[in-house]
Amino acid sequence: MGEVSRGILPVIAIDRESSEPLHRQVYAGFRDAILRGDLRAGQQVPSSRTLAAELAISRFPVLDAYSQLHAEGFFRSRVGAGTFVAASFPAATGEAKASARDSGARRSVSRRAGRYPAFRAVPWRHGWGAFGVHQPALDQFPFEIWSRLTARHSRSPRAHALHRIDPMGLEPFREAICTYLRASRAVRCEPSQIMVVSGSQQALDIATRVLLDEGDAAWVEEPCYPLARAILTGAGCRSVPVPVDDAGLDVAAGIRLGVDARAAFVTPSHHYALGVTMSASRRFQLLEWARRAGAWIVEDDYDSEYRYESMPIPSLQGLDGEQRVIYIGTFSKVLFPSLRLGYMVIPPDLMERFLSVRFAMDIFPSYLYQEVLTDFMKAGHFARHIRRMRNLYKARRTALVENLRAEFGEELEIHGAEAGMHLTVTLPQGCRDTEICTRAAAEHLWLWPLSPCYAESPARQGLILGFANTPEEQMREAVKRLKTVVGRQ
Repeated sequence: MGEVSRGILPVIAIDRESSEPLHRQVYAGFRDAILRGDLRAGQQVPSSRTLAAELAISRFPVLDAYSQLHAEGFFRSRVGAGTFVAASFPAATGEAKASARDSGARRSVSRRAGRYPAFRAVPWRHGWGAFGVHQPALDQFPFEIWSRLTARHSRSPRAHALHRIDPMGLEPFREAICTYLRASRAVRCEPSQIMVVSGSQQALDIATRVLLDEGDAAWVEEPCYPLARAILTGAGCRSVPVPVDDAGLDVAAGIRLGVDARAAFVTPSHHYALGVTMSASRRFQLLEWARRAGAWIVEDDYDSEYRYESMPIPSLQGLDGEQRVIYIGTFSKVLFPSLRLGYMVIPPDLMERFLSVRFAMDIFPSYLYQEVLTDFMKAGHFARHIRRMRNLYKARRTALVENLRAEFGEELEIHGAEAGMHLTVTLPQGCRDTEICTRAAAEHLWLWPLSPCYAESPARQGLILGFANTPEEQMREAVKRLKTVVGRQ
């Protein structure tokens, strides 16, 4: 573990009414903190003079305590560097924590926490490079412009960015988002309907909290974005997997499977993960179902900016005359993942409920990047970046499709290559996608398996291939390496 800042002082409780001498109290405070693991091997401790001033006591008790801690091996010193926790204590700390875990004491947690799928550090999610899903072309991002805007707002932040609390987010930012959505996505909205969130995942969570009660049923696409299903499971809701075909969500099948559903979670512009676009007739069927059933539609429009064979498809929300669609979008996909900025468009009569949930969750979103992105959008940088990336990703998508066909022929079926930042291929019978993705990660290929996107068996075996972050000139070699990995059965 790396050293902590020299300015951080440990918590040492001093009781001046105690009969125990001050130096023993200081000694015990450090010893206990080390054994608990609050202070780790290699961490620097404050100088005796600094600690004495902080505790408002004489320096002599501190010196006596430090001397004893040195003698017992808790501390070590380096000339000219200072005093540090000795390197021999991490194992003892680990043993102490293991003893606490194994003590037999009942450590109860909520049933709700137990509903969520276990978090597993699967290998394909933790690399950056060829076929990485949701990975944009960061080498093409205008970081010079972004850095200049960030530096400007960091040096001279506006007053309201420092102290104003608004669960909806920065008003000029919401105005910029509204202008963009009305023009590019045909979304019907006003700035007052837009709520800034930390990405689409938080938006899905908020929508679930507002719209559904425990035990309620909700349609989810089959296959679907796994974390959407995880949110519903954690909330105690019943997911109803509705099959997706070449026209998108099969609404008629959904009515047969879950007629009592109170919501539908959909990705109509670019289905995750098969990439199909919901047809116009299916869109109107879905809206009509929501109207008749008194249900809600949550539209996740996560990467609709990128279409390669046609103009962008208007949003489902823009067709909704009953205001039953909650529209979700994100900047994390089109700009860079760690930005963690997204938005929701909320029907006006639901604003109070959404506001109360949003405020209870984390009060309000961070303002710095909202300020930066507002200027980035208003100056036209965002629109130019999207246009550039659309052309770049189209070329990379074409290179991937051509090389897949050259290497695999008819062995793989390609889905969803008309839009977005990924496409999906389905595998021949007998292939195991999770095994292939594990082997691929060892070769620094970061494709994702399709089968975890299914709730029911049998799950189709396939590979989700991101192409946005793989240059054209590297695509042939990457596909050849993928061919080798897939061939190892």
